[in-house]
Amino acid sequence: MTRRRSTPWLYRWSRPIIGAIGLLGAILTAYLTVQKLTGQTVGCVAGAAESGSCSNVLNSPYATVFGLPLSLFGFLAYSAIVLFSLGPLLINPDRNKSLRKNLENQTWLLLLVGSTAMTVFSGYLMYILSFQLQTFCPYCIGSAFFSLSLLSLTLLGKDWEDLGQIFFTGIVVGMITLVGTLGVYSNINNSTVSAEESNIIPVAETAPEPPKGWDITTKSGEAEIALAEHLTAIGAKKYGAFWCPHCHEQKQLFGKTAFDKINYIECDPRGIDPKPETCQQAGVRSYPSWEINGEMYRGTQPLERLAEISNYEGSTNFKYQLP
Repeated sequence: MTRRRSTPWLYRWSRPIIGAIGLLGAILTAYLTVQKLTGQTVGCVAGAAESGSCSNVLNSPYATVFGLPLSLFGFLAYSAIVLFSLGPLLINPDRNKSLRKNLENQTWLLLLVGSTAMTVFSGYLMYILSFQLQTFCPYCIGSAFFSLSLLSLTLLGKDWEDLGQIFFTGIVVGMITLVGTLGVYSNINNSTVSAEESNIIPVAETAPEPPKGWDITTKSGEAEIALAEHLTAIGAKKYGAFWCPHCHEQKQLFGKTAFDKINYIECDPRGIDPKPETCQQAGVRSYPSWEINGEMYRGTQPLERLAEISNYEGSTNFKYQLP
């Protein structure tokens, strides 16, 4: 009697495992996308939160592609992985054996293409994280681990007949992804020059240094100084944390001379002259927050907006704009 060869467990469970990892990745990137679009600060482990590395990375120029959060594209990629891996399993093999087999064959190739592209892209982001931003981001590392796991399971979870074609497909997809990635981020290194020419504030690309964070590199004009003096005169307060990238953006809008006149309250105990109790009593829930005329305004505020809500009547010839 001929004994039937058993199917390896990895071949039987690779699709559900890939789908589960894809679902975790989709949840992670959906969370980051919502936090980014709503201007909220992401949760982070203690060490990374204290240094501001999570927010620093997720608000860097590398975290935005075509004006949209990079995490949004990650969500779409992970969602596609979930669809490709679990979709064919919804087909009843007893009733539609041929259809299910065709879908499995086609989606395996799509899984290979998708996971290869995601791994190459994540590898580039790990390079940026290590050598450009020089900081720690658990979300980024987690997503890179998910991508590598998806590629490994795709390669090992199926009995590929033509390994040469698989290798060739992976090389082509990897090269296309790498070239496209370099093209998308080609203008990042020149962002400082472009920002100066267009009066867009330069964005911090390194980790903040406790206890003061980043240096203010912009120069105040007469309008910025006048607005700062007006805000202080009416009792306005700005709450923030030294590691908060959006707080740094607000400082850059004013410039060093003007911001030194602002009534700034440091909420992180590790910062300079911190007053965390004052922040708690004021009900500060995110950074930066402005308290003006008894009202709380959350997020980075354009100077034109601050002038409007504070009834400022001086010059509004402000020098800088948000990215």
